[in-house]
Amino acid sequence: MNQHLSSVWTRESRPAKSPGLSRDQIVRAAMGLLDAEGLDALSMRRLGARLGSGATSIYWHVANKDELLELVMDEVLGEVPLPDPDVVGWRDAASVFAYGLRTALFAHPWAASLIGARAALGPNAVEMSARLLRTFTLAGFKGLEQDYASSALMSYVLGATTPELTWRRMTNDGEMNGQELLAALRPMVEQAARDHPELAARYSEYYGAEVDIETVRLLCFDFGLTCFLDGLQERLRQAAMEPGATRFGTEIPHEARNSEI
Repeated sequence: MNQHLSSVWTRESRPAKSPGLSRDQIVRAAMGLLDAEGLDALSMRRLGARLGSGATSIYWHVANKDELLELVMDEVLGEVPLPDPDVVGWRDAASVFAYGLRTALFAHPWAASLIGARAALGPNAVEMSARLLRTFTLAGFKGLEQDYASSALMSYVLGATTPELTWRRMTNDGEMNGQELLAALRPMVEQAARDHPELAARYSEYYGAEVDIETVRLLCFDFGLTCFLDGLQERLRQAAMEPGATRFGTEIPHEARNSEI
């Protein structure tokens, strides 16, 4: 079945009906509601109440909730710094982007589930894509490899940050802080690991020390990001040493072609 696809970015924004609302006002109010109560709380009715206006004024600017989510998602991406790789170098540009996206997701936890869920066609999203393309072009990637590298960087940040967002939600929504929650989980963790003494001993090291969980998670993120960038750099080095070899990532391995995804 064919489905008509549309985007708020494919049509011109409408001027506000005087003395009606502007698109910017609607987006700011929607982000405030999302930051305060999460994705499930967003509805045109609740947004209208927050703005002190009827839903009709909102629908003048956005056709539906999906279009509204496109707008707020692009606002989040606009908070991510995009340094010029020609000035700072490709590794620093990628690192600053990764940390910036992590910070933006901490500020707007609801946004993590929207990345990749809809086409990112807003001006901030397009600028981000263009800057990442330039970053990995400068690194030495060519063709599809540039897309693979950008996608892998995004995947790393989302994969590393999503569990952190979950932990923060657990501590923010509950009555315990991180240390108290860790202590409450200790008996269950020790029971689950009782048949794995090395793992149990490793867990005990955390419980036996005054661990700053936020610092540990930041160091973990930095470790993973450094390893990721080191891996990209090493692949580029290997490709440069073997100019006659097939570039990595340009062919799908035979066993992967025949497997179900």
